[in-house]
Amino acid sequence: MGVGTRKKVQRRFKIRGYTLKVDALEEVLSFLSHFEDAEDEALDLLLDEIEKESLKSSILDKDSVHRVVSLLLEADAAVEVNPSTSNRSALRIIDAFVIPKFCYDPIKKIFYEHTGKLPIHGNASAKAALYRDRYQLLLQRISRHQHFSKPAFDTDMMESGSCEISPVQSLIGHMGRKWIMGVISQLEDGHFYLEDLTASVEVNLSNAKITSGFFVENTIIVAEGVMVPEGVFQVNTCGFPPLEDRDDSLSSLVGHDLFGGGVLSAEETLRLAELEKKAVNDMFVILSDIWLDNEETMKNLATVLDGYENVEVVPSLFVLMGNFCSHPCNLAFHSFSRLRLQFGKLGEMIAAHPRLKEHSRFLFIPGPDDVGPSTVLPRCALPKYLTEELQKHVPSAIFTSNPCRIKFYTQEIVFFRQDLLYRMRRSCLIPPSTEETNDLFEHLVATITHQSHLCPLPITVQPIIWNYDHCLQLYPAPHTIVIGDSSGQKAFKYTGITCFSPGSFSNDSTFVAYRPCTQEVELSAL
Repeated sequence: MGVGTRKKVQRRFKIRGYTLKVDALEEVLSFLSHFEDAEDEALDLLLDEIEKESLKSSILDKDSVHRVVSLLLEADAAVEVNPSTSNRSALRIIDAFVIPKFCYDPIKKIFYEHTGKLPIHGNASAKAALYRDRYQLLLQRISRHQHFSKPAFDTDMMESGSCEISPVQSLIGHMGRKWIMGVISQLEDGHFYLEDLTASVEVNLSNAKITSGFFVENTIIVAEGVMVPEGVFQVNTCGFPPLEDRDDSLSSLVGHDLFGGGVLSAEETLRLAELEKKAVNDMFVILSDIWLDNEETMKNLATVLDGYENVEVVPSLFVLMGNFCSHPCNLAFHSFSRLRLQFGKLGEMIAAHPRLKEHSRFLFIPGPDDVGPSTVLPRCALPKYLTEELQKHVPSAIFTSNPCRIKFYTQEIVFFRQDLLYRMRRSCLIPPSTEETNDLFEHLVATITHQSHLCPLPITVQPIIWNYDHCLQLYPAPHTIVIGDSSGQKAFKYTGITCFSPGSFSNDSTFVAYRPCTQEVELSAL
């Protein structure tokens, strides 16, 4: 170590109010020799840790420095020997019921956090607020889009290529071409209406050119057309509100965290991004429909676990999504004690794989037909009665809500177990456009990403807890969306968002191995 380093160390300690004795200085220099590439960072870390100690004096001797140094070197050695311990801090699992609620203020044009309790049983105003919040969220997003933002100077709209959204109320008496945005509904059979915060108008979609996606009641659409004398808005083209780049959404949020993973400083984000690049061995194995009462399913699951037990680097996370029983756990279901024992057997099976038990984490997400207070979304985690036996064998198992979110370093991943495709097709008001794609999974992905919502179905089809609708929002757009849909195994990358369905493990023996570092989806089957 050179004279320059000695002086730098003494100066940095002095700035923090410490004086180093000679032997303490030697101790610091020997610690820094372990980190020649990152001397400054190591020194900052050491100073931060020393500040946490309750020291009697500001003059540091060898012992007080040695205690902190040995702890830091021990931690560093542990990370090198066993990378999976560092992964535990890299992986944050966020239950839907702890996600903060943010509302948009259209006057101040800012998001603000909802403070106070959110009751599960909301009052009537909470239902109206659900629709209003969804609409405001998409309206603030579209108002920043280059085609829909209002020009700074009042030039002719058509010249500048801008298509400002007009309130529905302003259509009366205006015969020119207009753009409107609203919630689509079918107030009477065969008659479609678009409703915004000001009014509703009947729309004629018979000759409309539509974009990809499922147009179901409750979805918010943007329509271009003219008002005809009969008081009906004749639509020429319509589609979902355009997407916004994730970085643009984040810059408009100024320090708010809508995902629930906590606000990170720029330095912390950079540090995590660097660590993420190195996490090339991290892999998530995702299986949906694990019927514990089906012998063949359990045999196949054992085969999958055996296979991963013997690989060089075991997966860092196994995500097991419901349903966990081949029969719906409804009022006619009387086998809860048997299901509890079957969870216990699953715990035994996992515990029989020592490497997986020690180095992998197991996450359980309930399915639509699993045990729970009701079929309403978001669903709470599986009841403790069922999972106790499993937790005896696998104490680190995590039981969370449906949907749930995962933060992996800087990446945001959303998991949702729901047979969405079938229900979207059944609720569709207009047959989906075949111009861009015939693939129904691609239509589904387009719908949920443009709507910034995991389940834009009518509430009569899929009930949602009014006060917790924000848990299903996809804003800003996450990096990855995993939809456990029993309709089949699919993967599709849409505008930079990785979306996939692992398929039904019990029906088709399909599952997915996902590498978050490269966003690489490996569709697998037995």
